[in-house]
Amino acid sequence: MPSLKDLKNRISSVKSTRKITSAMKMVAAAKLRRAQDAAEAARPFAERMESVLSNLAVAGKDSPSAPLLLRGTGSEQTHLLLIATAERGLCGGFNSSIVKLARTRIQELLAAGKTVKIITIGKKGREQLQREFGDLMIDHVDLSGVKTVGYANANEIGAKVISMFNAGEFDVCTLFYARFQSVMAQIPTAAQLIPASFEDSEQSQDEGAVNYEYEPDEEEILKDLLPRSVSVQIFRGLLENGASEQGARMAAMDNATRNAGEMIRKLTLTYNRARQAAITTELIEIIAGAEAL
Repeated sequence: MPSLKDLKNRISSVKSTRKITSAMKMVAAAKLRRAQDAAEAARPFAERMESVLSNLAVAGKDSPSAPLLLRGTGSEQTHLLLIATAERGLCGGFNSSIVKLARTRIQELLAAGKTVKIITIGKKGREQLQREFGDLMIDHVDLSGVKTVGYANANEIGAKVISMFNAGEFDVCTLFYARFQSVMAQIPTAAQLIPASFEDSEQSQDEGAVNYEYEPDEEEILKDLLPRSVSVQIFRGLLENGASEQGARMAAMDNATRNAGEMIRKLTLTYNRARQAAITTELIEIIAGAEAL
């Protein structure tokens, strides 16, 4: 059984840890509000751009003169995976859930005989994938020095991806991130960036009661908007990741604080019992010694 001094030191250590986790929870809560506002503010713009592009793409997708970003290369042999995770840990299963989804996709592609290339955004994803798929990693984006992720950061990544696509280095590009739903729920998501993929494009076209006429023609607009759309989707993914990370960290630190409190309660009970046993033993020894005299 641990000595009273050991128990006292352990209680003191756990109390210090509880102070740290409680402080991290409050910091994460403050950052979550800003990150959530940024993510929610980006959604209408990204969704509206997707709606416009889907309407433009309905007629021009099968055209031989359509932009390459829309119609693709005609092959799906080489896949580029952008895996966005956090730069820091202590956020529960946030990073692991994204990596798990990406790992499943990588294994499926390799089993199908496809060529896979990986670009990681965030240190934690790189650390988890390095040992198993290190030979597939071609680049890493370090955002550890960026306090607030801006469109310029996403645009830089998007420009690099488009440059690689124009050089024929891959056929399909997919972004992996966590979509923020609530503090308790962050949904790992895989979004295809290249070639452009639009869900229910015909339905979205029918939803609008107005038929728009575009000038210049649709193909010219698509050539200009599609590269921007890639950067916008990356930016949205990074913002969703930021909100998801802070939400997951807040929940994880709240659980850690609760667990520390429970551990302190149990250790204090054990300490009091041990202390009472020591006092009782001393009293018995004193009484026995007095009777012996």
